[in-house]
Amino acid sequence: MGETGVLAPDARVELLEGEIIDMAPIGPPHASRVKRIIRLFSDAIGHAAIVSAQDPIVLGDRSAPQPDIALLRPRDDFYASAHPGPADILLLVEVADSSLAYDRDEKLPVYARFRIPEVWIIDVKGGHLDIHRDPDGERYTTRWRARDLSRIDIVGLPDVSLDLGLLFDQPPAPGS
Repeated sequence: MGETGVLAPDARVELLEGEIIDMAPIGPPHASRVKRIIRLFSDAIGHAAIVSAQDPIVLGDRSAPQPDIALLRPRDDFYASAHPGPADILLLVEVADSSLAYDRDEKLPVYARFRIPEVWIIDVKGGHLDIHRDPDGERYTTRWRARDLSRIDIVGLPDVSLDLGLLFDQPPAPGS
């Protein structure tokens, strides 16, 4: 729609369940967390996955959300021929500054329905990370708030553990 002039080319919107959703402008605390997670993922993951930031993913015919971060299965064309779909996604990360309720109550059930294996929601104001795994219907059966950020594993990348203290201005764990 941006290409045809229906929406302004710089409009911050995403398609979710057939509705065009206006997205709030990105403020510095949100942008900072996105940059931090890009750095952490890029350093730890190398070529094991593609780190995608605020790009569309395609979930059926009615949803093309733009998660803050997506870890994608490697592909030689870096998804030049098509946006990633559910089978391409290892992990999605939503950074919630003003969008916590929307990310948790609207987007998370859609991600579960499309069997995205793992979703993290970073609550900027609350200062915590919620991890969601094992999709079943429109919910995740395994959910928890990470208390110790010094070692967070990613289901789709079993050889990777991350120290996420940097996300909340915590110093790295000794030996990190």
